Amino acid sequence: MFFPFYDSTYILVLIGVIVSMMASAKLNATYQRYSAVRSMCGLTGAEAAKRLLNSQGIYDVTIRRVPGSLTDHYDPRSKTVNLSDAVYGSTSIAAIGVAAHECGHAMQDAADYSPLRIRAALVPAANLGSQLAWPLILVGLLLGSGGSGLAFAGIVLFSLAVLFQLVTLPVEYNASHRAVTLLDSTGILAGQEVGQTRSVLNAAALTYVAAAAGSILQLLRLLILFGGRRDND
Repeated sequence: MFFPFYDSTYILVLIGVIVSMMASAKLNATYQRYSAVRSMCGLTGAEAAKRLLNSQGIYDVTIRRVPGSLTDHYDPRSKTVNLSDAVYGSTSIAAIGVAAHECGHAMQDAADYSPLRIRAALVPAANLGSQLAWPLILVGLLLGSGGSGLAFAGIVLFSLAVLFQLVTLPVEYNASHRAVTLLDSTGILAGQEVGQTRSVLNAAALTYVAAAAGSILQLLRLLILFGGRRDND
């Protein structure tokens, strides 16, 4: 029998939640630790970002300050590296690492990095999946056997959101690799600072892995539930 509010497959959701919480806790702890460590070069996140971009011959990207914490991102449409308040003016190891990571995305854009292009192409489908998947699945549940088509459509849309998260993984890891390599080669960071920055960026990357794993487990749960339901019908 199918129970919409409780079933044994909730263990999959629970595993995903625990993994995400662990990854988030590691990121917060690592970021806080190295936010308190001042870099020897004394550059702020914004200054380091400008130096990194210029070292790669990238002069058409603007560095902007945006409000919030961990709101840092690169926008390929406006060609802007957007750094949060905690990163823009900070001289910490963590701030420089985050700024360099966003510059890594700008470098990907300049190099026409294919996974970045694929991710950008998937954004509309992923947004649609995030907005409509669960409403369709829930309506399908309420309609019973007559709503199986809607539920299936919802699962397909949810799969698009999962695909987006999977494509995001190589994009994020590559940006971090570019960042650490360039921070080392330009001499902005030296010695143990490079390893410390790598620790910050690896912790950030784990949150993307955890999010993708959680979504995959949720998708697996839906497939198990609706597969069993169709067999019972």
